[in-house]
Amino acid sequence: MDRGILMATTAPVSTALAGAQGSSDAEVMLRVKAGDQPAFDYLVQKYRRPLVSFMYRMARNAAVAEDLAQEVFLRVYRSRESYEASAKFTTWLYRIATNLAVNHARDTRHARPEVVVSLDEHDEATGMTMDLADGEITAEQAMLRRERLMGIRRKVEALPQRQMLAVIMHKYQQMDYRQIAEVLELSESATKSLLFRAYETLREQLREFI
Repeated sequence: MDRGILMATTAPVSTALAGAQGSSDAEVMLRVKAGDQPAFDYLVQKYRRPLVSFMYRMARNAAVAEDLAQEVFLRVYRSRESYEASAKFTTWLYRIATNLAVNHARDTRHARPEVVVSLDEHDEATGMTMDLADGEITAEQAMLRRERLMGIRRKVEALPQRQMLAVIMHKYQQMDYRQIAEVLELSESATKSLLFRAYETLREQLREFI
C-alpha cells in the first residue's frame, strides 16, 4: 500500500463497521495483519481525526498534520505483520505517532512559522473549542483572546518535551495516566509526577493570563 492508495480509502463507515462491530481495536488490527482491508479502513476512519488533532498540536500546521497522520497509518499498515496484541491498540498507535511527531519537531525546529494557531483555539479536525466562551465578541476582545491563547501556547511549547507530550495527550486526547505511561514507556507513577510538574509550571507561568 502506498500513499495514494491510503488516500483512496473511501469505504463508507457503515461498511467498515459491519465486520468490526463488537471487536476490540486489537482484534481488528489482528484482522488487518491477516489481510483484511476493510478492517484497516475501519481503523483509519476511527482514528484519523484524533491523530490529525494530535499532530496539529505538535506541528501547528493543518496540511502538515494531515500528512503526518497519513504517515502514521502508512507505518501501521507496513508494520501489520509484526503486530502483537500485547498492549492496547491505541498505545501502539500513539507510540508510532509520538515518535513521528518528535522527529518532525526536531527536523523542523528552525523552520516554524511565527504566526500559528493556539493549542486552545477551535480545532477543525475535531470540531471542538477548548475554552472559548460562546456569543459575539468585539474586535478588541478577539485580539486580547488571541494574545492570551498565543501566550498559553508558547508556555506549553516551552515545557520539556516529555512534559509537553504528556500534557497534550492528557488534556487534548483525553488519555489517562496508564495510557500515557505506556506510550511514553514510563511507569504510571512517573507519568503522574511528569504531569504534576508540567501543570505546576503552567499554573505558575500562566498567572498573568488568569
